[in-house]
Amino acid sequence: QVQLVESGGGLVQTGGSLRLSCTASRSIFSISDMGWYRQAPGKQRELVAVFTRGDLTNYADSVKGRFTISRDNAKSTVYLQMNSLKPEDTAVYYCKLTSRITGLDFWGQGTQVTVSS
Repeated sequence: QVQLVESGGGLVQTGGSLRLSCTASRSIFSISDMGWYRQAPGKQRELVAVFTRGDLTNYADSVKGRFTISRDNAKSTVYLQMNSLKPEDTAVYYCKLTSRITGLDFWGQGTQVTVSS
């Protein structure tokens, strides 16, 4: 079983920045694909930014140029740097780990990001 612990959420004004972190409990991190998703009230969970096939990245159109996903395999941690935040970025942000060996998905508990106008 893999546990993911997220941190870094909070309340920020429009135009501000936050950095989210997600640390995995096991050393499968280096052989996994990691990503960030978010879910706003009344909406479906959506992809924000992910690593695919190693170091390739994919971003939602709504965050391109503002958000950056990165990872530190030595620390088993993936980050999401969020700049120029907008009220529509308000959501619970979740990290997901997908093992490239088993294909299993693991989710973090979520961290709230609130952007005030």
